[in-house]
Amino acid sequence: MQASGYVIALLAAALSFDVPAQGYPEKPVRVVVPFPAGGAADIVARHVTTRLSKAIGQQIVVDNRGGAGGAIGADNIARSPADGYNLLFASSSVLSINPHLGTKTSYDILRSFTPIVKIGDAPNVMTVHPSVPVKSVKAFIALARAKPGDLAYASNGAGTLSHLTGELFSQRAGVKMLHVPYKGGAPAVIDTVAGNVSVLFAAFPTVSAQLRAGRLKALAVTSAKRIAMAPELPTVAEAAPLPGFESSQWWGIYGPAGLPDAVVQKLNAAANKVLATDDIRKVLAVDGAAPSGGTPSDLAAFHRADYDKWGAVMTKAGIKKN
Repeated sequence: MQASGYVIALLAAALSFDVPAQGYPEKPVRVVVPFPAGGAADIVARHVTTRLSKAIGQQIVVDNRGGAGGAIGADNIARSPADGYNLLFASSSVLSINPHLGTKTSYDILRSFTPIVKIGDAPNVMTVHPSVPVKSVKAFIALARAKPGDLAYASNGAGTLSHLTGELFSQRAGVKMLHVPYKGGAPAVIDTVAGNVSVLFAAFPTVSAQLRAGRLKALAVTSAKRIAMAPELPTVAEAAPLPGFESSQWWGIYGPAGLPDAVVQKLNAAANKVLATDDIRKVLAVDGAAPSGGTPSDLAAFHRADYDKWGAVMTKAGIKKN
């Protein structure tokens, strides 16, 4: 009798745990973007959540909580109830890069969140000053190998994706370049246009005007596939060739650890419908991004692989924790 009573109690608990998911969502959903308004993550989040709101039949409120490289916003969600009404719209910098830089957090980046869906990717563009006498990635590698340490590449700052993309490229191509960090993308572009540095890995919108004006020369994109905004540009992987080379900013939606599976699946299904539309594809393409989608397991596996990749790059490059 005691055993059967225990089983009944477990079943009752399980049923009660699933009840909130059956009518979910019954009130507005809060999505924390761990960066200030107006940045790339915020823009993509608002494009997606506006459409996701219609798909789930409930208002989604974007809550910008910037600071500490995204850790403040991520911490807020890690501490929130796992009820589906508190979600995180996180980027690769928060989930894959910053944890290796020594930012102290109260959460575990791989265990404190429930993966829901990968939203999309936005690659960098490998650009060079017009005075650099190359027209391809392959030719650039040959030049860099002939002049080890002479070519300098700009970045948005130490530990940023543009910096690590340059390190990944150097490691995979077997070249040595001088890293010159700047305080943001704009000064990095200005100095590259001025010819003070030779190469820059930058987000497409950051350099598109300079490319059109001929003040910079694009060699390739760092994504796994060519992008809709510039289909004529090869990927680094195919142009070098450096098989498997990929470096992109990416975004995903997560909940706190322990989010009920029924809630996860409902959000995942709705997000995949949104991401499959031509509408969102066209909107994201303006910023050089492309929608992803997939299962929660797909996101979990991708996140882990990306986290491990950047950790290995930083270790090999001797990039130390803050």
